[in-house]
Amino acid sequence: MSTMKELEQVLPPKLYEKAKEELGRFKLTDAQKKKSIEKIIELYRKSRFEPGEAFGMVAAQSISEPATQMTMRTYHVAGAAAIQVTRGLPRMVEIFDARRVPVTPAMTIYLKKAYNTSEKALKIASEIREIKLKDIIEMATIDILNQEIEAIFDEKMLKENSVKPNAIQTALKEGLKGVNVRLKANSVVIKPKEEMSVKELQKIKAKAIDTRVKGLKGISHVVITNKEGDWVLTTLGSNLAKVLDTEGVEPTNTTTNNIQEIYKVFGIEAARMMIITEAMDTLENQGLDVDVRHIMLVADVMTSDGTIRAIGRYGIAGAKGSVLARANFEETIKHLTRAAITNESDNLESIVENVMINQVVPAGTGMFDLIYKPKEKK
Repeated sequence: MSTMKELEQVLPPKLYEKAKEELGRFKLTDAQKKKSIEKIIELYRKSRFEPGEAFGMVAAQSISEPATQMTMRTYHVAGAAAIQVTRGLPRMVEIFDARRVPVTPAMTIYLKKAYNTSEKALKIASEIREIKLKDIIEMATIDILNQEIEAIFDEKMLKENSVKPNAIQTALKEGLKGVNVRLKANSVVIKPKEEMSVKELQKIKAKAIDTRVKGLKGISHVVITNKEGDWVLTTLGSNLAKVLDTEGVEPTNTTTNNIQEIYKVFGIEAARMMIITEAMDTLENQGLDVDVRHIMLVADVMTSDGTIRAIGRYGIAGAKGSVLARANFEETIKHLTRAAITNESDNLESIVENVMINQVVPAGTGMFDLIYKPKEKK
């Protein structure tokens, strides 16, 4: 029978104390306790590795080999319809390249209990969806003679999106400099304070119709779905900081697939967790089974200095201490030339550079030297 004594013999002291504390939280029968201890021992033994094991290389192979089977162009439909999120190999490249903005940024927004109704969900969706002037007008014309730009409202779209003409006037005044804005019965007129050429008027018109008059910047679509009794908003576009400030939004569950945005709002630990979550979701979506510890190792390396670094030449690979390791990855001539000019030396401490010069690599048995000490003659 597996006992606490056996658990103490197997686990390191800190893990044993943690396991003892967790087991003490529950009222377990002898059979349940035995099963729990056996499971803890099994998981611990599976997680160990031998001294000198090249687990970085194992992780790279374990992620890269399944990734060759991923589809190149895959879109996952999030929500009921209309929101297509990038999946497959392009998404994996985005994650490990630490892209500033994903190709298809998206958010999953949960609501507080008091707002968890279809009517209130619809109202919040209406508040956060970005409405630009071009979405609520029939046409915009330029009067060259009077030096005016007039945008004629679509009354139906104004009503559907709950946009008031006064809000349009305010948004245009804030978004455009050096112009006067006035309202007419069913339109808004923009008149520059100084005389302008036709080309300059065209630029002001283009900027005016692209001006945000309502909602949050970047969120172009919102889809409402019911998941197990909860009303959830799925968006195309992301603006995490502003969404979290919106009344009725549940901040603990709301998230975005933009890892850089997670980093700015919640910090590096949350960004690390998001790298792991997004990478695992992408792999599992393709039916690929990769041990989460390999992804965790990559996420740890990417976030170890408190920022998110890409794996490639402008991140981790380009910042290696070894000249030969950097030269082996990309831009060989640049690295070797720079090293020669600056009199840089390479101590051959890692695997890549030792393979290049045909030496035993410092991994596995190569990590250790064999020392023979002959017996002294008496």
